[in-house]
Amino acid sequence: MTLSSILLDALFAAVAAIGFGAVSNPKPSSFPYIALLASLGHATRFMLMEGAGMNIAFASLWAALVIGLGGVICARPVRVPVSCLSIPALLPMIPGIYAYKTVFSLVMFLQELHSPGEGVEYMQAFFLNASVTVCVVFFLALGAVIPLFVFKRRAVSMTRGPR
Repeated sequence: MTLSSILLDALFAAVAAIGFGAVSNPKPSSFPYIALLASLGHATRFMLMEGAGMNIAFASLWAALVIGLGGVICARPVRVPVSCLSIPALLPMIPGIYAYKTVFSLVMFLQELHSPGEGVEYMQAFFLNASVTVCVVFFLALGAVIPLFVFKRRAVSMTRGPR
């Protein structure tokens, strides 16, 4: 794990998050914050997985906590709801390869109904990949929501001006 690989991972996450953010048509001033949150979160997950050997689910939880806390901090200056910043930043961390392998294993299982041995292998792969996908998505959502509950007063007043 080198600094260049961490920065490259963060850069690709930022670009993807800007693309996801553009779909929801946020304020133009929110794009730098979306990119920052995505790069911090994805780099956190990358470092925890590669450097600390943590599994993808718990590394995603910590990364989502970073994004959620960053969203609570950054939403006030932009005057947007926290979800406008955190959701696009979380989307690059959805485990697409595991979801793809889940569907692929299910399709292959259905094609191999006549061969019980191969069917068992595909069903095992289905449950393994589906479990990883569900756990990662659950932990991403949990990590993004916890800061909203902890800083409830601040999260509710994000779009209001100074008093």
